Order: sequence, then C-alpha cells, then structure tokens
Amino acid sequence: MGQVAFDTQEFVEKLESSGLNREQAKAITLVVRQSHEVADLATKRDLEDVRKDLTVQIADVRKDLSAEIGNVRKDMEIVRKDLQLEMAGIRSEQKLIGWMLSAGVLGIFSLVVKAFLVTAL
Repeated sequence: MGQVAFDTQEFVEKLESSGLNREQAKAITLVVRQSHEVADLATKRDLEDVRKDLTVQIADVRKDLSAEIGNVRKDMEIVRKDLQLEMAGIRSEQKLIGWMLSAGVLGIFSLVVKAFLVTAL
C-alpha cells in the first residue's frame, strides 16, 4: 500500500495556532505521523491499480466465458443433429412395423375370407 500524504509542518502550525505550545504540537504531530505509517490504508493510486487489475481479469473471464458458450452451442448443435437422425430412424422403424402389421392383418383377413368361402360352398 502507498503512503498517505501528511504535511507535518502544516499540522504543527495548526496546532500551535489553536493554542498548544510547540513541544505539544510536535508530540501530537509525531504520534499522528506514526499512526499513519502503521495504518495499512489504501491510497487513490492503490485503488486505481486494483481497478485496472480487476478490469483486465474481468475481460479475461468474459473472453473465456464467450469461448465456452461457443463450445456449448457447437455441442448442442451436434446433439440436435444426432437426435434428428435418431428420430428419423425411429419413424422409419414405425413405418416398417405399420406395414408389417397391415400385411399381417390382410393375411389373416384373407384367411378368414377363404375359410368363410370354403364353408359357404
């Protein structure tokens, strides 16, 4: 983290103008300056650096996410085409089963008609 700007001379002068003697003003100024040195405060520059870093990281995440979405879309298209082929195959099988059932029903019907005609004669 950066250092916080602190004008000790100006601070001493303000304390003296408020009625404190020079030694008291210097002592208070020293304590305040030391507290600034120990404090882990972020400066505007620190915050700007973090903002820039986050902006770059967010841009990277967006780029990665966009690529992943593109891959998912491609995968979905492949699955859609596979499903269409499967459904077409199922429809063909259904038609074949329908034809077979129709032929079987016609065969049974013709046997029934023949049996009826034979017994009717």
